[in-house]
Amino acid sequence: MSLKILIIDDDQGLRLGIRSHLKETGAEIHEAFDGVNGIEVFERLNPETVDFVLLDVDMPRKNGLEVLKTIKAQSPGTTVIMMTAYATIENAVFAVKNGAFSYLSKPINYQDLKEVMEKAADAHDLVQMAAHAAPIFYDSDQKIVGKNEKMQSVFAVISRLSKVDTPVLIRGESGTGKELVAKAIHYNSPRREGKFVAVNCSAIPESLFESEFFGHEKGAFTGADQRKIGRFQFAEGGTLFLDELGDLPLHMQVKLLRVLQEKIFTPVGANQDIETDVRIIAATNRDLEKMITQNQFRDDLYYRLNVMPIVLPPLRERREDIERLIHLFVKKFNKTHKKEVRKISPEALMCLTSYDWPGNIRELENVIEHTFILNDEHEILLSHLPEKLLKAVNVHLPQKTKHQNAESLIDKQAEESVELFEDKKIEIPIDSLDFQKQKEEFERRFIIEALKANGGKINQTALQANIPKKTLLRKIEKYGIDPKSFTP
Repeated sequence: MSLKILIIDDDQGLRLGIRSHLKETGAEIHEAFDGVNGIEVFERLNPETVDFVLLDVDMPRKNGLEVLKTIKAQSPGTTVIMMTAYATIENAVFAVKNGAFSYLSKPINYQDLKEVMEKAADAHDLVQMAAHAAPIFYDSDQKIVGKNEKMQSVFAVISRLSKVDTPVLIRGESGTGKELVAKAIHYNSPRREGKFVAVNCSAIPESLFESEFFGHEKGAFTGADQRKIGRFQFAEGGTLFLDELGDLPLHMQVKLLRVLQEKIFTPVGANQDIETDVRIIAATNRDLEKMITQNQFRDDLYYRLNVMPIVLPPLRERREDIERLIHLFVKKFNKTHKKEVRKISPEALMCLTSYDWPGNIRELENVIEHTFILNDEHEILLSHLPEKLLKAVNVHLPQKTKHQNAESLIDKQAEESVELFEDKKIEIPIDSLDFQKQKEEFERRFIIEALKANGGKINQTALQANIPKKTLLRKIEKYGIDPKSFTP
C-alpha cells in the first residue's frame, strides 16, 4: 500500500523540499497536495485517500492547531505531524493531547523528519491492522467494514485510549488480535518512546510471579545469586501488557491492585518501595465475571481494569473482513518468502470465508503462510489450502486436477522417501564407533533422501522432514549437497 501524504504549509519552497526529500529516501508517496491555508485542507482531506498530514501551525485564516482538532474529529486514523518555526512547550503539549503524532521545529531537519516518518509509519500500520481486530459495527442495511465511515469508530476508540492513561481491558477469544490492539494504543500514545513489555501470565510458574513482576534483591531466596529487575521496572515510562490475565493467581491479583492504586511496588527481599509510571493494558479470553462468582478473580481488580474495555469478536462473526485480512497476510508473506502471489481464486476465497476459524485471525495467518510454502503460483488456489480446512467446509478435490492437491503430493513423496530410506540400511562398522561421525553421516544421507523425495524443493523438504528451513540450509552447505541435482 502506498503512503498518501498531505502537506499543508503556506511556504511553497518548504513543501517542495519535503516532497523531494521524502521521494529521495524511498517513501512511497501516492500523491502530495499543497494547502495554502487551514480552510482548503477540509475540501481535500478524505480518510480513504490520506494516511499522513504534515501540518504547519502558523497559517492564515485558521491556524494548524485548530486544523488538527478538526482533522482528528473527521478522521481519527489519519496521522498528523505538526511543523512550526515558533515551537513552544505549550503548543507541543496541546498538539499531542489533541492527537498529533509528533512536533517538528523549522527549519526542518530532514534526518529528524525521516526518523519521525518511520516511527509514524509503524504506528499507522498497527492502527490499520488493529482495525481488523477491533469490533465491527453494523447498521440496519449494510455490514460496515474497514473503509466504511462507521469503521472509523474503531480508530476513534484507539485514538481516545491513546490520549488517556487509564488501564484497558481487552476481551476476546484466543487469536483475535488482542496484543495487536494493545500495541496500537501504546505506539499512538505519548508513551510511544517508552517500552512495550508483554507478559504472558499463563507461562509464569506461580512461585515466580512476584519476582518476574517486581524483581528481587540478591539473596532474597535460594538461587537469587544476583539482583534482578522486574517487568514493571523494565517497562518504566511505557506500557506493560498482561496477556492471559485470567491466569493470574489471587495473591498476585492483590499485589497488582496495589500497584494500580498506589503506583508503588516492593521487589522481593527489599525493604523499600519503588515508585512506578507504567500503563497497564490487560487481555483475557476467560469469563472473568464467572471467575468472580467462583472466588477465582478479585472484583476490585476487575473494576479497576475494566475502565474502558474492548471486546473483540471472533472471526466467524465478521466474515466480511476475511478477504481484507487475506490481502494483508499475502502482502506480508510475499515479502517474507520473496514471492509474488497477486490474488486468490474465487473458489479458495469461498472456502476461507465459509470456515468457522476456531483459531481466529492467528489461524487464518497460519493458513495463508501454509499456502505460500506449498505454492509456486501467482495465485492461491483451492488445491493449496490445507486438507483439514477443505474437509471442514465439505469440499472434496478430484483425484487428478491440473493443480494436484499439494498436501497429497507431499504425502505421496513422503511415502516414497520412507521406502527409499528403508532400502538403504545403515551399517555401522565395529572398528569405527565414532558417534559424531556416524551422526553426521546419518544427517547427510537423511537430507539427501528428503531432497530427492521432494524434488530438491527447499520449502517442501523443510515442511515434510520437519526441519527448520535455516537448519536445512545450514546442513546442505555443511555437507556440500546440491539441491538442484534432485530436481526432476
